[in-house]
Amino acid sequence: MTVCYAMPPVRGKLTHGAPLAPLVWFKSGGAAEYLFEPADVDDLAAFLYALDPSVPVMGLGLGSNLIVRDGGVPGVVVRLGKTFAKVERLDATTLRCGGGASGILVSSSARDAGIAGLEFMRSIPGTVGGFVRMNGGAYGREVKDVLVEADVVLRSGERRTLALDDLGYTYRHSDLPAGAIVVGATFRGHPGEPTAIQAEMDRIAAAREESQPLRSRTGGSTFKNPEGHKAWQLVDEAGCRGLRKGGAQVSEKHCNFLLNLGDATSADIEGLGEEVRAKVKAKSGVMLEWEIQRVGVAK
Repeated sequence: MTVCYAMPPVRGKLTHGAPLAPLVWFKSGGAAEYLFEPADVDDLAAFLYALDPSVPVMGLGLGSNLIVRDGGVPGVVVRLGKTFAKVERLDATTLRCGGGASGILVSSSARDAGIAGLEFMRSIPGTVGGFVRMNGGAYGREVKDVLVEADVVLRSGERRTLALDDLGYTYRHSDLPAGAIVVGATFRGHPGEPTAIQAEMDRIAAAREESQPLRSRTGGSTFKNPEGHKAWQLVDEAGCRGLRKGGAQVSEKHCNFLLNLGDATSADIEGLGEEVRAKVKAKSGVMLEWEIQRVGVAK
């Protein structure tokens, strides 16, 4: 990445050539041309309004569902900090959450407020901004089941509040335009007892711990579940459990997870995923779709 754009003034932190590997779960990949950590929503909106429209913009949450390619990410990567990680109760069944709030914080806040129905967010390893964008979900529920509205800053700098129907949700997908940053969301559950809510959160946490390689360098579920199939089962039946490419491996514990064994490049990880897709297609006739987002340019 050799192009240097003129950057508007900011009140937050703007870093040129910021390494992204430390910020993503795979711990691989190149740098952001610019990494912007806005001071608040006004700072973000003013920056995007003044930024050359040709400069690409991408949001980054916890980096749990992301392969950053080894050549890095052109343009601006926006990362929401603590200012955006607040959660407040609006009424007996509703929470307003900042785009930088984690799934664990949202579900715990719901428990404390006696709001049931958001327990599944305990198992989504990301932030509100990320799982609102991709309709994240787990254990039979997804964001579209509980979302009331989302606050976004569009690439133009315009601030808008989008209702559930505006987002065009399908499985692990929304129609949110490229460059838009989710800065907040309102979720609605139903009344519940905190002890029962905690018990459900504990059940979900235990199930994840037992079945998924949570303590590894991974990116979460790699492929979407095709209609009528489980992705992990198709991968297993294609003989890919434990398959390796360079420093990357298909998890033996849950074969819809890819692992960085320590020295994998992003090219290793993505290449392994493509090899798995080819083997599954040859075995079952099903072409798996990536659930993990792959961004940036190859080295």
